[in-house]
Amino acid sequence: MHILGLHLIDALIIVAYIVIVLAIGKILSHGVKGEKDFFLGGRSLGKWFQFFLSFGTMTDPGQATTTASSVYRQGAGGAWLALITLFLTPYYWFTAVWFRRVRLTTMADLFQDRFGRRFLATLYAVTTIMMVIVSIAAGNVIALKTLQPLMVKEPAIYSVAEKQMVAEYYEFTALRKARATTPLAGLAASRYEGLKDSYDRGALQPHVTYLQPATFYWVTSILVAIFVMLGGLKASAVVDGVQAVLVIIISVILIPFGLAKIGGVSGLHAKVPAVMFNLFGGGGSSEYTWYSILALLLVQFLGIVGSQANMTIGGSAKSEIAGRIGAVSGGFSKRFVTIAWAFSGLIALAIFGPNLADPDQVWGLLTRSLLPVGLIGVMIIGILGGKLALLGAQSVVLSGLVVKNLYEPLFPGKTEGHYMVVARLTVPVALACGIGVALYLHSVIALLKFAIVLLVIWGVPITLIFLWRRLTEMAVRVQVLATVTLVAVIPWSVPAIPALARSATLTQMTREQVIMVSVPGNSALTQPHRIEPVSIYFEEGVVRSNPQDLQSPKTGKGLFRIEVYLLAVLGVDVAGFNPAQLLMTRYLVDALLPLLILIVVSLLTTPTDPVRVARFHARMKTPVGATLEEDAVAVEASYASPTRYDHLKLFPRSQWELTKWNRQDGWGFLGCCALVGFILVFFKAVLLLGS
Repeated sequence: MHILGLHLIDALIIVAYIVIVLAIGKILSHGVKGEKDFFLGGRSLGKWFQFFLSFGTMTDPGQATTTASSVYRQGAGGAWLALITLFLTPYYWFTAVWFRRVRLTTMADLFQDRFGRRFLATLYAVTTIMMVIVSIAAGNVIALKTLQPLMVKEPAIYSVAEKQMVAEYYEFTALRKARATTPLAGLAASRYEGLKDSYDRGALQPHVTYLQPATFYWVTSILVAIFVMLGGLKASAVVDGVQAVLVIIISVILIPFGLAKIGGVSGLHAKVPAVMFNLFGGGGSSEYTWYSILALLLVQFLGIVGSQANMTIGGSAKSEIAGRIGAVSGGFSKRFVTIAWAFSGLIALAIFGPNLADPDQVWGLLTRSLLPVGLIGVMIIGILGGKLALLGAQSVVLSGLVVKNLYEPLFPGKTEGHYMVVARLTVPVALACGIGVALYLHSVIALLKFAIVLLVIWGVPITLIFLWRRLTEMAVRVQVLATVTLVAVIPWSVPAIPALARSATLTQMTREQVIMVSVPGNSALTQPHRIEPVSIYFEEGVVRSNPQDLQSPKTGKGLFRIEVYLLAVLGVDVAGFNPAQLLMTRYLVDALLPLLILIVVSLLTTPTDPVRVARFHARMKTPVGATLEEDAVAVEASYASPTRYDHLKLFPRSQWELTKWNRQDGWGFLGCCALVGFILVFFKAVLLLGS
């Protein structure tokens, strides 16, 4: 018996999971007494809860979809989109301490505390709310794209239009395969252009699914709203604990079934070109070469602390060591499952070939083709649970910003119960906004790249708040407004203005290239491979404004790459760029421009009140006490004598707040670096198996 394409056993597994999640929210609702319990778990979460929160926040199963999809498109190098933060894990050993010692509730509080003015706190809250909504949207799209191939109609009940769509999909894949080695001509070329336009729009699929976007988003978001409104952050942490086990299971479960189908690791290497196993690029069409990876690392390093989740997780830690261990253990655990996701992407390439209409559905297609009844249900609750955990944590973050930094300043003096009602009501509103964005943007890779860039807006000034006394509020104002305009306002606005989206200049494509690639199964032989042109300025490509008319104007699809356009204005031949150079351009500009603005404007404007700055950094050097009471006493002592820890400064007479390491700092950092090296060697060894 099947229900909406699912076997009854799989459907019952999903129902049981939903009941358990709601029960967790109900049970933990009795422990939510006030705002600190709802937003920060009472600052009482130990090492295990910290691990679950960190692992769950960093490792939502939706990233399995994005990583496998990226690797399917571009080879093993595509894993860097998720794996790049491996190099930042030693950094977490220190940032976890920052966010516990600052002793605040939201990141917006940080700006008011450091500069003594509310403007930046409000601006942070408003812009970060938008970022969180984008993150919620990404969680929606990722879960949908993964689960759609698991809930499909039988071909026998297709409508006439559905039969035609599927037939055109397979016609397109055949033409694309032929075009990769030999140029098409005449009617074949014209037919290919028309089908490719439909393909780029996502209108061609190899199956017909029961799972429709709006319905799926609303049903699952209502479920998230209920359990978060009941249990707050601690409910999210418990669900993350359950999810940690499920993530590990679903990350590795496809690999043995996939290898069995293709003839083991030797069969994998026989079916997939050798270049796709390269960690630094998978041919000329790959976005991930050594230079684009370095640019991605820079933007992640500067932006990683910009997320409110850092304050939520770090601030909830019972102690500094609990926060540290939770952050790095969660981070390193993610790296191992990322390798499993990447390997699954290569298996998908071996099984399905390179011409899937929607690579974002790779994970779901693998699940449907490889797993037996029962295990499909486990996979679904793993993906669905990841969406619930991610959206749950994000909605708690957002509700904290709304209540503490927008609503409470406007309506002060209300009871804590009143603010708790507002916090709970904020959750469904945030989830509804996430649905709206998800219905507008459809590419999970584009959403992930956008989310990475958005973090830079606040990540750079937050980093300097902790490290540089000379930073001024005016510099942060200028930098944030300039960066928001550059990375958010313009990229969203240009595609929405028909005259710009259809501009002949902006709809240009890169020049087609022909490269030689090794023949699968015989690396000594090569054959020509045509790299199709890609859009220079639009993230999701260029399509015809009227899909029924191949003579209609072309229009850009997805976010506009303003950074690449600025290079073109300066006279750079961006049409000759490959995908990696386009990516590098975007990330370098987005990373370096905010840093430059902050330093220059700070040096040209009046410094912040030195007494306030001294109190802030004295608190940051004060270790967290064993109890909340002892901690309060220690902080007051530091306020009374702000220079009591200045002997710890690495550069005592400078404005820089770099401090000397103690034994825990040094050994922890070295241990993290050793694990980074081990994981890289392990990943490379996995890719070489059977070669």
